[in-house]
Amino acid sequence: MPYTALIDLTSSKIKIRETEDAKLEKWLGGRGLGASILFDSVDISINPFDPENYLIFTTGPLNGSPWPTSSRYHVTFKSPATGAYGYANAGGHFGPELRYAGYDAVVITGKAPEPVIIQLIDQEISLLPAKEYWGQSTSFVERSLREKYGGRVASIGQAGENLVPMAAIINDGGRAAARSGPGAVMGSKNLKALHVRSDQKKKSSPSEFSKLVKDYSKSLINDDNSQLLREQSTLFLMSIKNIIGDLPAKNHQTAQVPFIRDIDAESFSRYWTKRLGCAMCPMRCSRQSTLKTNGKDIQIEGPEYETANAFGPMCWNANPEVVIEANYLCNEYGLDTISIGVTIAFALECHEKGLLDHPDHSLEWGDSETILGLIKDIAFRNGLGEMLSKGVKQAAREIGKGAEKYAMHVKGLELPRQEPRIAKSFGLGHATSNRGADHLYGMPALDLAGNWKVARKLYPEEILEELMELSNEKYKADIVFYGEHFCAVVDSLGVCKFSTSETYTVMPADLAKGLQALGYDFTEESLLEIGERIVNLERLFNQLHGLNREDDMLPLRFTEEPLDVYDFETDSDSDEVHRSASPIATGKIHDWNAMLDRYYKLRGWDEQGHPSSETLVRLGLQDISLGQGD
Repeated sequence: MPYTALIDLTSSKIKIRETEDAKLEKWLGGRGLGASILFDSVDISINPFDPENYLIFTTGPLNGSPWPTSSRYHVTFKSPATGAYGYANAGGHFGPELRYAGYDAVVITGKAPEPVIIQLIDQEISLLPAKEYWGQSTSFVERSLREKYGGRVASIGQAGENLVPMAAIINDGGRAAARSGPGAVMGSKNLKALHVRSDQKKKSSPSEFSKLVKDYSKSLINDDNSQLLREQSTLFLMSIKNIIGDLPAKNHQTAQVPFIRDIDAESFSRYWTKRLGCAMCPMRCSRQSTLKTNGKDIQIEGPEYETANAFGPMCWNANPEVVIEANYLCNEYGLDTISIGVTIAFALECHEKGLLDHPDHSLEWGDSETILGLIKDIAFRNGLGEMLSKGVKQAAREIGKGAEKYAMHVKGLELPRQEPRIAKSFGLGHATSNRGADHLYGMPALDLAGNWKVARKLYPEEILEELMELSNEKYKADIVFYGEHFCAVVDSLGVCKFSTSETYTVMPADLAKGLQALGYDFTEESLLEIGERIVNLERLFNQLHGLNREDDMLPLRFTEEPLDVYDFETDSDSDEVHRSASPIATGKIHDWNAMLDRYYKLRGWDEQGHPSSETLVRLGLQDISLGQGD
């Protein structure tokens, strides 16, 4: 029987109770369960760094099973980046270990009087003193605790201690629950780490479930959509995106780089020393990179695409070693690589436009000392890092003089690494995501990937041509709408999106089969309805915090500035890359409001993006829609 642990750090009171079956039937677990607990427990009057804010670690029903890619755990909280709904999600081995120990949820509130570590060894929970670890890097904390106790560790670095709103929680040597500031909330509670270990014997799976595991694992290994991930990690995207104009560069002033050969998967492969993967993953898309710098060897798991783009093209940097070192520093300090890269690029453009100077940094495009120096300054809130640590939305306000136009964020969360004028489904998804700009909230890659096979299963034949045409905006909302439900289900089950909503190798019907084999009574339709319910509950939380249509908007750069796309050819003799003299295409968002209107209509929301009473009744949310706001 899975449990929910309730830990009040202020009083040191700890309670363990059985998780209500009705909760799991309605919300599955993971993201859905976390959103439900947050909505019920955290009032609009509570600020993100107040002790009364909740930090909720949740697992899904497939965590701790051999289901392929079932490694993901979830963290839910009120976000210091957006002031509203926040969550983060990470893979590795921490999530399954938490599930082995018997937990659906570990719910943390209050603030410890001194730094502490929460230790969970099955149903024994202790608060350990953490003074000796405070001020230390995440790798030091994880190494020390694992050497002493075994098990798995999720910890914050100095950025979380310093309440940097871009602070992440790091587990398994570099897996990051990063987006929207969970590390800062953890730091505000004087909580340095969670250590979890299960000494219970792992349960065997039913034979029907074991057969499904074997079949779907084989499908993931052999599926054409997975091959590049397996062979080149997510860095295979660098070259492909550069060709089509979907490689954000120079703070989205362009979306292609002439130095792509210096920073593609092949360039990074020179630093690869090991192939890695999360628990239960047959795809093993990650790589260990090793770099000698400043007289010592550093190792990271990665970099993956989002990080490589953030510290590479986004900052106009062509040196993969700078990307690797930047990734390493973010892991050590506990920082979100996406938000940090975007924030640095924002500072570089502000300097380019004559709005920002600082004696400690050149702030020139591609300058390695600036990029690496600002990471440390942000983590410790030193010098220019004090202002930048607040994120681009607040930093732009402090700079003034029109700096807001260079701040690439939605709802206060910095944009991930897609170009909305080309990848329009992603652009809409960035804007509508309830945790702020987010490529993983809806993962609307169907048209970008040209996945006609799946599109034909999901959408009427008469709309397919327009839906799958990248430049056509008419049905982008339809892709986002379905993707957001699917992703909510995946996040709630504890499964990786690379096996599901990225490649569509495993579909909702397949997940339902797996759950049925474990004794759950879910169907494809009921799972997707739960996904829709989760999206609407998250929307209600934001609505209570004053968010509406004006917050579902992209920065004006994407709706007002066209993007020229060029052809890049490699000279066979010199191996140099040359850009065509004239653009071969132009990316432009033609009618943003029409896309947003269709999305709201599909959702059953009013023109301000508020769920209608009919929608709430249909999803069984009518009794909780008014709770906190009255």
